[in-house]
Order: sequence, then C-alpha cells, then structure tokens
Amino acid sequence: MRTVLVLATTDDTGVDRVSLQALTLGVTVAVGGPVHAVLIGGGSEAARAAASLGEWGATAVHVAEVSAGSPVLTGFAPDAMARIVDDLATSLGADVVIGAGTEAGNTVMARVAARAGLPFAANCIAAGSGDPSRDTLTVTRQRWGGSLLEESAIRTDRAVLTVAPHALTAARTGGTATIETFTPQLDDADLTVRVVDRIPAAVAGVSLAEAKVVVTGGRGAGSAQGFAPVVELADLLGAAVGCSRAVTISGWRPHTDQVGQTGTKIAPDLYILAGVSGATQHMAGCKGAKLILAINKDVDAPVMAAADYAVIGDLHEVLPAISEEIRRRRGA
Repeated sequence: MRTVLVLATTDDTGVDRVSLQALTLGVTVAVGGPVHAVLIGGGSEAARAAASLGEWGATAVHVAEVSAGSPVLTGFAPDAMARIVDDLATSLGADVVIGAGTEAGNTVMARVAARAGLPFAANCIAAGSGDPSRDTLTVTRQRWGGSLLEESAIRTDRAVLTVAPHALTAARTGGTATIETFTPQLDDADLTVRVVDRIPAAVAGVSLAEAKVVVTGGRGAGSAQGFAPVVELADLLGAAVGCSRAVTISGWRPHTDQVGQTGTKIAPDLYILAGVSGATQHMAGCKGAKLILAINKDVDAPVMAAADYAVIGDLHEVLPAISEEIRRRRGA
C-alpha cells in the first residue's frame, strides 16, 4: 500500500475535471492505501468542494485555511501552494504526490519537487506498477505532444507527478472522506511570486475548455472572414469555436481560441475540425475528445488518421450544408 496526496484545484463549477482525474490515478497508485486530498482556501465553496471529493476516491480531505485577503486565495501564488503541499506531504508521510497537469498544476508540482529535491514526472497517464512495498514507482507519461509514450521507473522515497489532462476518465468510487482544516505556515518569501491581477479574455458564448461540442477551423478557412461558416455551425450546435495555431499566427482568431499543445486542451463529446491538417501539436490538445469529425479537401491529411468520421470536401461548402440541414430538421 502507498499513501497518496492529491492537490485538488477548483473552477467555477467546483473541483475541476483534471483534479478528479488526478484522484483516479491516485486511487490506482495507492493500491488500497489512503488517498488524501488537499484544497487550499477556506469558506463555503471550499467546504462544498471538500465534501464532494470522497465520491471520487479521497479518503481524507485537508482544507488549508488562510486569511481572506491572502494572495494565495486572491491570486495564484505557486511557491506558497508548493510549501503547503510539501509540508502536508511530509506530515502525512506521503509516498506519492499528484497534481493536475494544467499549467498551474505543473507549476506548483515542479516547485513541490524542487523544495524537497525530488524527481518530477509530468503528464502521466498511468502509474503504480511495481512493488508498492519498495521505493520504486513505474509511470507512463506523454512526451513530444503526446506522440510518444515513455515508461520510466522512479526510485525515490516520494514521487511527484502530474496527470496529463483528459488522458484518464475520472471514476466515481462512491466513498466518503473525512474533512480536516488546518492553518499552513507561510512567510513573505513564499509570496514573492504571485499573480496580482488578471485581465479576463473577451469570451462570448461557451468556454472552450469546458464545451461539450467544439467546432474548429484551420488554415483551410482562408481568412478571418472565412471563419463565418465555422462560427455559424458552432452557434447552431451551442458549441465553442476553436482554431489551429496557424490561424492565430495569421491573426484571424485570438490565441484564446487556439486548441493544441500551446493552446487549450479540450475533451468535448464531439470535436469538428474543418480545414485543419492535424499536426501533432494540435492533436495533442484534443486527445480527450470522444468523437472526432474531420472535414478536409486533402484525403491524406494527418487528421484523417485520428478521425472517427471524415468528409472529403471544402469547408466552405460542407459546413453551410450541415448548418442548412440542421435548420431544416429543426423547422427553422
């Protein structure tokens, strides 16, 4: 058995999906041992989030309560968060510490490892093979934008991992967890690096990261005006609009719309790619998609190998036809 600690982070809906996926990995790694979760920040929202974690595999939830005006709560303070996680892992005697493989999660977990002089394995999709009674943990992780899987043995008293976003399906265990609150010890040095302000992106409609349906246009759109059929179909489906890196480089769409390794990683139920070639970096951002429909004039485009369904044709002809058929069936 292993003792596992998972850093759970929240979004507007509660505990975010990647943290729940990290808990699922934690249950596997623990091999029947205790799975602890830590939430940073007090108040009613943290209490509700903590209460939900038992259902996803946590046996104990530790809520780090800091003052209401603390930068740890009002902004992102990765060194402070890392100290909280590291101190708690030490007090629990954790064998493995896991976080979400988001930009924030990787930032915090890298600092957790650095504080303790431990190895850090990012973007894991599996872990836990090997003898849990020994200080060796085998992990499988994504490399090179997900085009390569690496299997490694980590030999250490405590392994620090993050889980690749949407590479695992969060699994409910139906359990319950004890909830404890504690006050972490922090000093000014822990708050030297922190986010002091955020300027929200101007996003209309559905959030790209959380959308159940995403319609993405690529270089094949031809221009900023060429995105009109993409936006039209997205509106009809209640979907988010995405784009490829080539589109943002051309200035046709903002970077906030970009899907891929250097953009947003998504996991929709349906992903429609129109005029997207399917470069490795782009496909690394949509590995969690349940169903992929590719629309491209090039039958040999790399995206075709990843598509569940494909339409060979010009997006400026295919997308309007789909939109028209949707309207016809809806009687509009």
